[in-house]
Amino acid sequence: MNSIFLPSASLALIFLSCCMPLYKSSSIPTITGNMTDRMALVTFKAGLITDPLHVTESWNDSTHFCSWIGITCSLRHQRVVKLDLHSSMLVGTLAPSIGNLSFLRELQLYNNGLTGEIPSEIGKLSRLTILSLENNSFSGEIPRNISRCSKLIKLGVGGNHLVGSIPMEFQSLSNLQLFFLYLNNLTGELPPYLGNITSLVSISVGGNQFVGNIPDTLGHLKNLENIELGLNRLSGTFPPSFFNLSSLKYIDIPENQIHGSLPSDIFVALPRLQKLNVARNQLTGNIPSSVSNATELLLFAININGFSGEVPSFKGLQKLKWLALNRNQIGRGLNFMSSLLNCTQLRLLHLSENNFEGLLPKFIGNFSNLRRFTAGKNLLHGNIPSEIGDITNLETLYLWSNQLTGSIPNSIGKLQKLKILSLPQNILSGKIPSSFGNLTMLTEMYLQANYLQGTIPSALGKCQSLLAVDISHNKLGGSLPIELFTLSSLSEFLDISSNSLVGSLPSDASSLEHLVLLNLSNNKLSGAIPDNFGSLISLRELYLANNSFYGNISPSLSSLKSLEVLNLSHNDFTGEIPEFLEKLPFLRNLNLSFNDFEGEVPTEGVFRNRSQVSVNGNPRLCGGFPDLELPVCPKRKISKKSRTFHSLYLIISICSLTLVIILVLLFVVACYQKHKKNLKPSESSGIFFLPTISFQSLYNATDGFSEANLIGSGKFSSVYRGILNQNETVVAVKVLKLQVEGSSKSFLAECEALRKIRHRNLVKILTSCSSLDFQGNEFKALVYALMENGSLEDWLHQDEKIGGLEQGQRQHLTLIQRLNIAIDVASALDYLHHNCGTPLVHRDIKPSNILLDGEFVAHVSDFGLAKFMQEATQSLSSSQYNSSGGIKGTIGYAAPEYGMGRESSTYGDVYSYGILLLELFTGKSPTDDAFINGLTIHSFAKMAIPKRVMEIVDPKLVYDKTTDFSLHQIEECLISVLQIGISCSTEFPGERMDISRIISQLYSTRNALLRTRLVSQRVGSLDFRSEF
Repeated sequence: MNSIFLPSASLALIFLSCCMPLYKSSSIPTITGNMTDRMALVTFKAGLITDPLHVTESWNDSTHFCSWIGITCSLRHQRVVKLDLHSSMLVGTLAPSIGNLSFLRELQLYNNGLTGEIPSEIGKLSRLTILSLENNSFSGEIPRNISRCSKLIKLGVGGNHLVGSIPMEFQSLSNLQLFFLYLNNLTGELPPYLGNITSLVSISVGGNQFVGNIPDTLGHLKNLENIELGLNRLSGTFPPSFFNLSSLKYIDIPENQIHGSLPSDIFVALPRLQKLNVARNQLTGNIPSSVSNATELLLFAININGFSGEVPSFKGLQKLKWLALNRNQIGRGLNFMSSLLNCTQLRLLHLSENNFEGLLPKFIGNFSNLRRFTAGKNLLHGNIPSEIGDITNLETLYLWSNQLTGSIPNSIGKLQKLKILSLPQNILSGKIPSSFGNLTMLTEMYLQANYLQGTIPSALGKCQSLLAVDISHNKLGGSLPIELFTLSSLSEFLDISSNSLVGSLPSDASSLEHLVLLNLSNNKLSGAIPDNFGSLISLRELYLANNSFYGNISPSLSSLKSLEVLNLSHNDFTGEIPEFLEKLPFLRNLNLSFNDFEGEVPTEGVFRNRSQVSVNGNPRLCGGFPDLELPVCPKRKISKKSRTFHSLYLIISICSLTLVIILVLLFVVACYQKHKKNLKPSESSGIFFLPTISFQSLYNATDGFSEANLIGSGKFSSVYRGILNQNETVVAVKVLKLQVEGSSKSFLAECEALRKIRHRNLVKILTSCSSLDFQGNEFKALVYALMENGSLEDWLHQDEKIGGLEQGQRQHLTLIQRLNIAIDVASALDYLHHNCGTPLVHRDIKPSNILLDGEFVAHVSDFGLAKFMQEATQSLSSSQYNSSGGIKGTIGYAAPEYGMGRESSTYGDVYSYGILLLELFTGKSPTDDAFINGLTIHSFAKMAIPKRVMEIVDPKLVYDKTTDFSLHQIEECLISVLQIGISCSTEFPGERMDISRIISQLYSTRNALLRTRLVSQRVGSLDFRSEF
């Protein structure tokens, strides 16, 4: 770039100097200044690595730089006065040449992915009034010479990775109004000089590591409206002058070590206060009675402190939305709640872990807008009022660990928005209401440690969103309801232990394939472990102790590769301890005590550690690792007669088997010859299992296979949108390009695969067509259910219409949606590899082959390259078709061993899945232009783990304003997911993760993320992403 512009500038100056009579002398510095600004902007663009929204595409020679997107120039001098590219998903560094924009007044680059240090050259911008670099990934210290920007009104560098202390030089910024340093790694004390910058309106320095006291000089800031000091290590007490700032609207100082009490007249002195958040400190004393004067208050959070006494009246707080008093020492009754009835906007009321006593008031049903109500771990008694069912917007209800009696009111079944119900550790009796079946949004239900009786209602099977159920330690009887074991949503735990359940285990538990913990201990269950228990492939903990189960340990448990804890103690199991238990890679706790096992104890795996295994109470066991202190197993003696018999048996068996093999081979050869004579290869019907449809019907359905209905086109086929007249079904019609070599083989491979497989995460084929078109040409097509949301490729990379929305309107995939898609695809592969009979290798896993239905459930498609394992393990001839120059699959996704001629295997699918997983969360294709000179998406992710993960992931995940998760929670989740992707895409096949383990870890990651959100809701903690 320098070679282009510098000579031009020199020539221009020479020309102007020769033509002085024609130009005013002032024109020369203007032209020079223009060139300086242009060069500074060009250098800034050169420092960008990615620009996914293409905001700098207009930055070229075809237009004047003042017309470039994000640039504002002054009218008089045509100099850059504003650079605003906020929220543009830019990744790269901030070039020092930014300091050459000498007329710049506003630099707004917040909400991007910029890295490196903040250039000190910014200090040269003497006209700068707004510096907004929040929510990037800048590192290093805050440049001290920013203090030279004496006109600065806003200094925003929050949400980065900055270190060091607040520079002393900043005391010269006498015009500063907005001071944002939040969410960095800054240390030291808050400088007292902040109190001398009397223009300050907002101070936000939360989420750092500041220590010391809150400076009493802050009491001088008469214009201060907002102060955020939370998530630091500040100590001491609130300075008295702090509460004289009548201009204050927002006080946000949670999670420090502040002690002392709040002044009794705080709400008189601060009449404009809208938010007071001092949660998680060490404050004591009474709640100030002046709170009734806080007519503007929206949020009052004093949770997790040491406040005591009774709660004063809140009668005047008609705007209050959030009241968090939990985890203090506040006592007496709940009569104060009547003063909240005027708070018609109240959405959160946290009272848990105090000393409240008495009854739950019946007027609780009048809080119609309440979303979260927690009053657990108090001294409440009496019945749960039926009026609680009138809180129609309630989402979470926590009444755990009280002394509540009576039955659970049926009216709770009216709370159709309820997501979490927690009533454990009370004295509740009666039955579990069947009306709970109406709670279709319920995700967690805790009823343990009560005196509930009767049977478990089958209506719970309607709660299709349940993740976790705990109804243990009650007096429930009857059998296990089959409906509960059909809830495919259950993924955290199902605990029904310590009841009086009878009967056997359900014969079909395959729907619980995502469940992590199952506890049925301490009941009266009997029978054998069903073979289908092997389908619970995500189980980590299985407890069946203290029942009357009998028989051998089912061999199906060998499929539980993720199992960590297995407790079968105190039952009537018999037979030998199966050897597969020693091969379960993650098993760390095995209890087989007090059964009737016999024979030799295995010696490998978990059996090598005495502290991890218990086999006591099985007197017929022997051998094992010496630490088990079991008797030595006797050697078996084989008689001469027995040896002769076994030898004769072996000879006869071998001869018989040889004869059978010869006969089978002769039969196969004869059939093949007959088949070869009677059929042409192209006429082999792989679709006999499907209902058929005519060419005419498909022609009409797709409007003559018009371009308007063309969804996509690949090497072997084109896909059209169509509507079948007979039932108005919207379908996708996949038409084979029979003129392309290999398309017939692709068609037959897909038919053969789809004939044998069925799974919720595989595309569903509806019908097929093998006929002639109107010109007499051969025509073949498959008809699938149309996936409303297109392919994953569309959502990750393309800008066309998706789901009826233009790019500017459509929503991106959220973090939870991406996790669910990852789990869906892994579940499909697990089925193909382990659960569809003969293992099937897909061989072309990539985003364009992942289709999304209306609920964003992922479906794996395109089985044109699929191979069953008995075929896949054979050597591939040179004539076999492929999708990318001899590689089985697509370049970028195909496993490296395929390029060396290795056989197809499930390891290859896992590699492709790993690449897809990295692409799903980084937003980068493996063939992206950034991956050159040996850099791959695998190494790109590996280098960033764990400290730089937020720099490489899709910026849409980091800057999603709709998310409930904090940046830390998102980061922890992404680290876990990318580690899985890296483990799947290693170069050596044997080092790649098994797909079953992948599913288990993804579920754990998703559940951990959801739990962090639920925990934050439970304790009422507030952070800087609060709605307030």
